[in-house]
Amino acid sequence: MSTRRDSTTDKRQKSQYRLAFPEESRGAAPMAFAGGTESELAERKAESPTSEQWMEEVCERENCQQALRGVKANKGSPGIDGMTVEELSGHLKEHWPAIREQLLNGTYAPQPVKRVEIPKPDGGVRKLGIPTVLDRFIQQAVMQALQRNWDGTFSEHSYGFRPKRSAHQAVAKAQQYQAEGYRWVVDLDLEKFFDRVNHDRLLAKIAERVSDKRLLKLIRAFLRAGVMENGLVSPAEEGTPQGGPLSPVLSNIVLNELEQELERRGHRFTRYADDCNIYVRSRRAGERVMSSVTRLLTTKLKLRVNSEKSAVARPWERKFLGFSFTNHKQPKRRLAPKAVVRFKERVRELTRRTQGISLARMVHKVAEYLRGWIGYFGRCETPSVLEELAQWLRRRLRSMVWNQWKRGTTRYRELRKRGIAAQEAAQTAGSSDGPWHLANTPALKLALSNAYFASLGLPELTAHG
Repeated sequence: MSTRRDSTTDKRQKSQYRLAFPEESRGAAPMAFAGGTESELAERKAESPTSEQWMEEVCERENCQQALRGVKANKGSPGIDGMTVEELSGHLKEHWPAIREQLLNGTYAPQPVKRVEIPKPDGGVRKLGIPTVLDRFIQQAVMQALQRNWDGTFSEHSYGFRPKRSAHQAVAKAQQYQAEGYRWVVDLDLEKFFDRVNHDRLLAKIAERVSDKRLLKLIRAFLRAGVMENGLVSPAEEGTPQGGPLSPVLSNIVLNELEQELERRGHRFTRYADDCNIYVRSRRAGERVMSSVTRLLTTKLKLRVNSEKSAVARPWERKFLGFSFTNHKQPKRRLAPKAVVRFKERVRELTRRTQGISLARMVHKVAEYLRGWIGYFGRCETPSVLEELAQWLRRRLRSMVWNQWKRGTTRYRELRKRGIAAQEAAQTAGSSDGPWHLANTPALKLALSNAYFASLGLPELTAHG
């Protein structure tokens, strides 16, 4: 009799899982929503859910399918429980009915996040909190519900972590303001913004539109889940840990109040995450705005402005999302100096002599990095800088090859094999000059030509903005 009950329960759980994740239950990859695309789902959900039905929307089938696809697409490391993204579908297949019940009755308890530190480009470290894969899935589902019902109320000047908006659009808007004559920038740097968010203020803001106490309780639980570091869990009294899907939309909710005030004052501004630039016509106006906005952030929003990194300056003296601008009436986007430094540092890492790999493998690794880099920084409008970087990169690769050849006889043989005349090959192979100098000589430029590197898969650094 007990075996029959267990079998019936198991069948009921599998049936509930299939209702929530029908494609996954057949072992196939998640597919588009039955009955529409993601944008169509967003249109259907344009109206806020019934005041007490937010958790039902979080747990509904289409929203969960979309959340599962999002977590799989983002990949990422396991949290403190060690579960991988690949294992999530199987876990949901077995446990989703119980998890759903916990969400709907308000008893779901997130696990602490795993502390990970990554180096910042300008020094120091950025502390990330990696939630478990299951918590990332639930955060993603909550984020989607909040975003569908909140995004339409966000400022048109807000570009971070929003559908159909990007950092490139934020930079283009900054460029537009400068062309219109607003050639001073109030560059605000929010000190440890994600670590400083006040939980009570944030939840009060959400509660203005969400009366479902289960969802409010769940968001508070995520905020206060704590951080596990070296085996010890520390409580979280403030902040939204970077690393989870929910943090970006919560940060937009926090800073929406700032944007509403800037719009009320008629300012021209653009914001992406915690990078906010306000454009004015004079230094005096900029200093006045810096003072009043700093006061608003510290007294009302309970945030801190980093006075050392914030400034009133000319836009071409500052960087914004990796770009800067030329000092022209119609300014052009250019690479910020730090972006160039980071590019060279990364290429040096990928082309270290101590790796002991072939040139083809080295070029493959560099090419993977370059494709992502070009996708973002290829929007710059100063192609000469890209060409200089491309020349530097090829010279770096030539110097690496020269080091790999090591002996004079090997160097001579390889140069001759690549069509270099005997006298020039002997002179180059016997030179006492260093690899960096020789990498710029006619012999190596011909032996290891641009076309040769292209044949190995090295992409061109060209502007496409």
